[in-house]
Amino acid sequence: MANRAIEVDEVLSRRRLRRRLTFWRLFALLVLVLGGAGLFAYMNEGALLPRSTAHVARVKIGGVIRNERERLELLEAIGRSGARAVILSIDSPGGTVVGSQALYDGLRRLSERMPIVAVVDGIAASGAYIAAMGADHIVAPRNALVGSIGVIFQFPNFAGAMKTLGISYEEIKSSPLKAAPNMFEPPSDAARAAVASLVSDSYDWFRELVAERRLLSGDKLAEVTDGRVFTAHQGLPLRLVDELGDERTARAWLARERQVSADLPVRDWRTGRTGDEFGWLRGASIRLMSLVGMEEIGGVLLGSAEGAAVQLRLDGLLALWHPH
Repeated sequence: MANRAIEVDEVLSRRRLRRRLTFWRLFALLVLVLGGAGLFAYMNEGALLPRSTAHVARVKIGGVIRNERERLELLEAIGRSGARAVILSIDSPGGTVVGSQALYDGLRRLSERMPIVAVVDGIAASGAYIAAMGADHIVAPRNALVGSIGVIFQFPNFAGAMKTLGISYEEIKSSPLKAAPNMFEPPSDAARAAVASLVSDSYDWFRELVAERRLLSGDKLAEVTDGRVFTAHQGLPLRLVDELGDERTARAWLARERQVSADLPVRDWRTGRTGDEFGWLRGASIRLMSLVGMEEIGGVLLGSAEGAAVQLRLDGLLALWHPH
């Protein structure tokens, strides 16, 4: 009886050992699978669809347009990939004229390789509308905002406040228009004229681009280039948009007009930089605010602070829509 009990114990011990071994083997296999998937996603910038696979590339343009070097490099990489078309998802009030023009030029170069359709997610104003014109087709929901075709140069002037406070400002410069205008003295007529000529020159370029890309002239061109924004519904008969709709509308256009299969998967392409320069601050602060039941208020306040910080870094001529 004792021998039989020992044999039973050995059998049970072996079974427990086999179960442990099976568990650890499955665990090791799961770790390898997850590690391989993570490495694969890392090599493809977080996307599980490889770049070389036939797909439709989705590129998002959000926030204020500034230096677009990373996004231009992204567009070049898309041109070398297996992408068959590009959906340009736009939700931006614009930005600098130089950055917007660079983005437009990059999109036109890419359009030589594949069709591009712009989808306005919320707003494509000023410089963002310049980018939208880099696409072959513009789609927008009925109440999206488009337009704000114009250029602006803004600078503060503290001359009145300085006079009240009894503060003077002195400078020595090589010529009257050097560093003019500045915030410490009222601009001279010559300084105003010099800045106005810059604004006028960039505006003429913007206006001619609209005329060329949207096939507008005369009164129609004058109407859409007076600086105002339009809803997509208003902009449709004015030729600012080609079609009312969303990304499904864009896919239908690609299939109908450019023979890009509607069955192709969509791959999100992102730049190396984070879309939100203040993302870490936003996340940490909103979590802190949520602890005291003020998560929504924290998000609003941080959004305002981030927008102000971005605008402080905008220098030069702006194609930007921002209601005051």
